[in-house]
Amino acid sequence: MPSNQKWLEWAQQLQALSQTGLAFTTNPFDIQRYKEIQQIAAEILSSYTQVDLAVVLGIFQNQTGYATPKVDSRGVVFQNDKILLVKELADGCWTLPGGWMDINESPGRAVEREVREEAGYVVKASKLLAVYDRNKHGHPPYPFHAYKLFFLCDLLEKTEADALETSDAGFYAEDRIPPLSLTRVTNEEITRMFEHHRHPDWPTDFD
Repeated sequence: MPSNQKWLEWAQQLQALSQTGLAFTTNPFDIQRYKEIQQIAAEILSSYTQVDLAVVLGIFQNQTGYATPKVDSRGVVFQNDKILLVKELADGCWTLPGGWMDINESPGRAVEREVREEAGYVVKASKLLAVYDRNKHGHPPYPFHAYKLFFLCDLLEKTEADALETSDAGFYAEDRIPPLSLTRVTNEEITRMFEHHRHPDWPTDFD
């Protein structure tokens, strides 16, 4: 992680320590200490992102149980050397179809469903191209630590999209990539996916 983003790592680690501590302790003094750590983590994040402290603290307080990284899966679909992107309603920018993984759904099944729902294509996940630490690839700050899984998907057929979060989908050449939704995918990651496309024998990337 770049040195100027070290604060994010500290905030995430403090939040995780407080969340896990609160999940297991019954000592009232320790409960108070973990809540103070949670407050410090929220203050760090609020200070650097300009998000209201009460909002950040509320997000942290809603997290319970043992803290682990969140998992985001993205489908990488090529057609005629162009990559499939979807347009997010939230910010009007583009990303690989995908999102947070659901409970009781396998990674491959999850990404196949996301591509169908968001882009309107039936696909088959065929290879795990990359497992990235979100903190290390140029994404804007996010309160929680997350892993990003990129799956190569074989295009099978067109179908109807059932998207609640996207408004459009299309295939784009490497030199014609539209503005990206950087909270979801970065130009660095898109470039790497094209490199994998040109070198199908490459092994999976991981941090």
